[in-house]
Amino acid sequence: MSGDAKTLIETAVRSFLEEVPALRPLKLVVGVDLHGRGDTQQFRVELPQNEVRKDMAADAKVRVDMRRDFFNAMVENGARVADWREAFTYGQAKASGVDQYLKLIVNVVERQEERSRTRRARH
Repeated sequence: MSGDAKTLIETAVRSFLEEVPALRPLKLVVGVDLHGRGDTQQFRVELPQNEVRKDMAADAKVRVDMRRDFFNAMVENGARVADWREAFTYGQAKASGVDQYLKLIVNVVERQEERSRTRRARH
C-alpha cells in the first residue's frame, strides 16, 4: 500500500513538527533521498512552509537517506519521534549535512522528549 512519495513526506513532516513544535519556525531546506529498486527519488523539503517538491535540493543544509519501502512502512504505520530516533540509531535512515543544524535538531528533539516524559510522570 505505498502512496505517493510527496504526500507521504508531507505527512511525515507534519506529524514530526506536531510532536516537536519548537522546530516549526526553523528555516531549513532538507534533501530527502528515497532509495528503491535500482533508482533514487530525490525530494526538496522547505521548512517552515512544509513545501515538498521532486528536486535534487542542491541548496539543502541537511540530507536524509533511507530505503523507500522502509519509509513507506514508517509513515503508513504512524511513526512517532521515537520511531524516527530508532531508525537513525540502527542505520535504517541516515542524516548528513551542516553539523550545527544536525546538533540543533537532535538537541531540540531530546528536550521535547524529556518534557513529554516529565508530563506523563505527573499524571
